[in-house]
Amino acid sequence: MRKWSIFVLWAFVFLSCRQISKSIDETINPIDSVADKQQPVTTVSTTTSTTHSVMHREGENIGFLTDTLKLLQAEVLLRKLPQYAGKEIYVYSSASFFDDGRIFIALQHPTNPKYVDNYQYEKDKWTGPKPEQLSVKDDIKNRLVPLSQMNFINVSRIGRIYNKKASEIEGATLVTHIYVNIWNNTMQWFPNSISGSRKRYLIEFNTDGTLKSFKQG
Repeated sequence: MRKWSIFVLWAFVFLSCRQISKSIDETINPIDSVADKQQPVTTVSTTTSTTHSVMHREGENIGFLTDTLKLLQAEVLLRKLPQYAGKEIYVYSSASFFDDGRIFIALQHPTNPKYVDNYQYEKDKWTGPKPEQLSVKDDIKNRLVPLSQMNFINVSRIGRIYNKKASEIEGATLVTHIYVNIWNNTMQWFPNSISGSRKRYLIEFNTDGTLKSFKQG
């Protein structure tokens, strides 16, 4: 009888642990978008701005572009970088977000405003800085926006809207790369079009990631 009681107790503990683990996983990784239900694909994407470029081979898509919690975590960790403690962070020129969980972003140097550094986010951590080589023609002040204006959770808003529209267009594919270009201290989100097998649509987003316009091109 004693052995049987011990066995029942251990079974209860085991099942409880599994349930708790499952609940935590569902909280951190909610399945709330079209992208989360798709099979992963492997593609090659290139992001190019007037001052620097990023060659990136995408890995397995994990629904990062529509995962609000994961994007928020990335932004929180960026703000916690010791060199920016107590300082406003300014994004320079562009930022690229990939569905495999990676981010490439250029930031104005925390102490020398004439310098720019590149940072990369991968496997839930930031690496960098890597100096950006600038020319005398580069107008740094013209290509800056505060990070507070580029909330990473806006990416998830764009991802969900884009994927919803793409799912309604024959032959269109879900988004695996969202990026922003900065000019005249103004942000513009990309991609700005959705191509299907028969039709092409132009899509434009506001700074906060909400839909600005959508029409056939």
